Amino acid sequence: MLALARKVNESIIINDDIEVAILEIKGDQVKVGIKAPKSVPVYRKELYLQIQEANEEAVKAADPAALSELLK
Repeated sequence: MLALARKVNESIIINDDIEVAILEIKGDQVKVGIKAPKSVPVYRKELYLQIQEANEEAVKAADPAALSELLK
């Protein structure tokens, strides 16, 4: 993991097209702004983990026979 120190109104650039900016700092909370192409999904980590878990459950619950029928 790369750790960087930034102040309010400072940014970092990722891969030429993603900008992460520090918008505000209040106590122990930091407000972050992210500019990224629409093709790049951006999620809070806890939401991303929920999505991954739901996807894994959907795969486990899939009926191979029903999937085979859909593909015909």
